[in-house]
Amino acid sequence: MIPEGKYVGEPVRLTEEQCRWLADIYDSPTRMFILSVGRKNAKTVFGAFLLLLHTVGPEAKRNSQLYSDAQSRDQAAILFHYAAKIVRMSPTLNQFITIRDTAKELLCPELGTKYKALSAEASTAYGLSPAFALHDELGQVRGPRSELYDAIESAMGAQEEPLSVVISTQAPTEGDLLSMLIDDAANGADPRVKVRLYTAPEDADPFDVETIKVANPHLDIFMNRDEVLAQAEKAKRLPSMEASFRNLILNQRVEANDPFVSKSIWDANGAASEIEEGAEVYGGLDLSQVNDLTSLELITEDGDVVSKFWLPEQGIAEKSRKDRVPYDVWAEQGHLTLCPGKSIEYEWIAYELREVFDTYTVRAVAFDRWGMNHLKPWLARAGFTEEEMERFEPFGQGFKDMSPALRATESLLLNEKLRHGMHPVLRMCAANAVVQQDPAGNRKLAKDKSTGRIDGMVALAMAAGVMSKHEEDDLDIDAFLNDPIMVSY
Repeated sequence: MIPEGKYVGEPVRLTEEQCRWLADIYDSPTRMFILSVGRKNAKTVFGAFLLLLHTVGPEAKRNSQLYSDAQSRDQAAILFHYAAKIVRMSPTLNQFITIRDTAKELLCPELGTKYKALSAEASTAYGLSPAFALHDELGQVRGPRSELYDAIESAMGAQEEPLSVVISTQAPTEGDLLSMLIDDAANGADPRVKVRLYTAPEDADPFDVETIKVANPHLDIFMNRDEVLAQAEKAKRLPSMEASFRNLILNQRVEANDPFVSKSIWDANGAASEIEEGAEVYGGLDLSQVNDLTSLELITEDGDVVSKFWLPEQGIAEKSRKDRVPYDVWAEQGHLTLCPGKSIEYEWIAYELREVFDTYTVRAVAFDRWGMNHLKPWLARAGFTEEEMERFEPFGQGFKDMSPALRATESLLLNEKLRHGMHPVLRMCAANAVVQQDPAGNRKLAKDKSTGRIDGMVALAMAAGVMSKHEEDDLDIDAFLNDPIMVSY
């Protein structure tokens, strides 16, 4: 019986899509099946049916172990409770399956099969030997690895015909484990690894009902259509909710937690920069560790943006694979400059800055304090005068300095006053940028909470922040000079 929801207690009748999922798994040899679809499409209940099929049904193997895993105890418990409810509601299944609620286990003594729900918060699952594993909401894993996933998958090597099923909405970024598994399956290198991906096209209207249907095949079956459309309208009105809507409902690879800028707003500012030689610019310089991404963002009062990025040349292919982004391709296309050797030398950056100062009228460059002591001697060698070096202004990375800088950047973006030209490296940084907020409501960009590089957005925020500060200072001076007392004086 259907365990809960508007059809609770009714006999299970598989939908056409669910029949396709079953055919994918069982009509030909399958090592792994990946199902990625928007929320509330009954994917977790479907997973519970599969677990029971392998615990007591015709797919059960005598004395076999079955596991499901999730990133939290609460998430792990959801799948177990669905399966347990199905058993309790079935007089037939009740005869053969023993439920252990505290241990989150289902046992079939007659066949010797055992199912257990695991979570990443528990001790590692080494020593297991599962014949069937279901990875629930694997999209919650950030980065390319999960110790629990690795432990379960490696333990299945002792089985003759092991089967893994992944059921999840998409992960936020290309470099996350689920994204890597989906992309690998889509390549078709291993015909035993199959994927059903329901995701809305990036270029489609995200709030149109036809777009929503693409990612939600059960919109008019299991889902509350009116509620989903209401969520779409709310996301359309409130930009801060768009990313979550795209990730959870449209099943797109979008960071859902505290994003700094939504994809639609970023793209709306994607016109080509119209900056000319000699233009007045403000800069933000994010100096990296020796082998990481370094960024310089320049911005004019008209909103034109110039982006410059540097990485060490040696090891660029390996770094591209590790970060799951095409640094090497971007370098060939001229979007990224490769510095000779294994590290970024401050001498190189100093001479690059010299060229910038010779090309534009640089009013100020904001920089993170920690790296400037190393850069300053090289600026002198590159021919910077004392007056030019005074244009480099220290800029803190904490809430005090970054909060007003983010407000300035956000204002430019919301009013579509930037022209960043869809620079691919900056676009990557914008997609990764996550904000952290203190109790007083101040914000900063949090590198430790972001899943990829955000250096370009840090530099852009510093540039917008220092420009806003100078504009305010100029207004204060004008107001002072135009004061009636000063005029009469």
